[in-house]
Amino acid sequence: MAVTVEITRRAVLSPRPSCDDHAGSRTIPLTIFDRAATDGYVPAVFAWTAQAAPTNATLVDGLLATVARFPHLAGRLGVDDRGRRCFHLNDAGVRVIEAAAAADLADALAHGVSGHIDQLYPQADKVPVHERADEPLLQVQLTRYRCGGLVIGTACQHLVADGQSMSFFYAAWATAVSTGLAVLPSPFIDRTAAVVLRNPPAPAFDHRNIEFKGEHSPRRSYPVVPLDRIKNITMHFPEEFVARLKARVAARCSVFQCLLAHAWKKVTAARNLSPEELTQVRVAVNCRSRAKPSVPMDFFGNMVLWAFPRMRAGELLSSNYAAVVGVIRDAVARVDAEYIQSFVDFGEALERSGEQLTPTAAVVGTAFSPDLEVDSWLGFRFHDLDFGGGPPCAFLPPVVPIEGLMFFVRSCTAKPGVDLLAAIHDEHVDAFKQICYSLD
Repeated sequence: MAVTVEITRRAVLSPRPSCDDHAGSRTIPLTIFDRAATDGYVPAVFAWTAQAAPTNATLVDGLLATVARFPHLAGRLGVDDRGRRCFHLNDAGVRVIEAAAAADLADALAHGVSGHIDQLYPQADKVPVHERADEPLLQVQLTRYRCGGLVIGTACQHLVADGQSMSFFYAAWATAVSTGLAVLPSPFIDRTAAVVLRNPPAPAFDHRNIEFKGEHSPRRSYPVVPLDRIKNITMHFPEEFVARLKARVAARCSVFQCLLAHAWKKVTAARNLSPEELTQVRVAVNCRSRAKPSVPMDFFGNMVLWAFPRMRAGELLSSNYAAVVGVIRDAVARVDAEYIQSFVDFGEALERSGEQLTPTAAVVGTAFSPDLEVDSWLGFRFHDLDFGGGPPCAFLPPVVPIEGLMFFVRSCTAKPGVDLLAAIHDEHVDAFKQICYSLD
């Protein structure tokens, strides 16, 4: 459904003064985890009914009070005196956009928002490169519909924070608003805790060619396809389906592991790959609790590495769910404390050399087939975000411009089910939809 969205206000607002000891301008270099992350903005879009939506003024007050405790979000990217990319924690501010949509929210949701989803969050990645020096790292858009319903769309630079961090930020913002600023949660922001070195540093794995595009990287060379060939779909898995799927596994497994095994099987079948074709999944692994010493779960920054379960297409399709879950579990288990420590030590060697490596993040239009990249947002409480009037009525997936990229999220519309947000080549969409709910 196409809807006219008019911007009524655009401003860069600085956070409220904070009495915390991190206040004041300073420079923080990017960690090796930051350097391995996608250098771009990640959007998130949520909708609330008029009855659940606070006023814009209340939301902005809560936002600025919360950002004061998340100083990286109000800072800027830059280069320090050693030529390293860094964060300037200078309270330069966040961008706040207010907009009005010429429709009722219920109508827009009923007919689909894909026709105007790009108007519901800040298009930070479309800013020309030469104009990005002072680009806010967090940008927020509040779009009010004719009925009073609200859509909050955000765009955050991934170099600042991973999904776990932003989940904590959204929850802190909601708490600040719902308590009238009486409760202002603070994250753990000491980035040095994520990169504690061995003495001496001793990298033991080939991180140059695993997390980065080194000269001997084993990664495939993926093609780039026209964006109109990449279709974004949402598939809903009710609680009953997930229970049946876990019963098929007949062994201990998480919701994410069993759903990933299922999606991997079905996408591979829809792609009609040769039985001998090797297929792998790039799976994000939260390293906070896996590191030694561990890092608090409210650590604000990036602390993600990746696991790569691999199987031949024929083997994947002929194996039972327990076997596929076992392959996934074994790959994730290899991202252990030793591997994380090796990566941290590699970061020190890279720091000393001054070399700039390119992370393995995909570019717009990349087609991952025969592979996938799948992230779990199941632990992020997006579906429970409550600014005082109730949780969101919808999570609105922005357009994903990379074929084979998928996300699992808790459903806002059919709790307690799970939604799969998937970008699939248009040649495979119909086949995937036909077999998506089959457990054969």
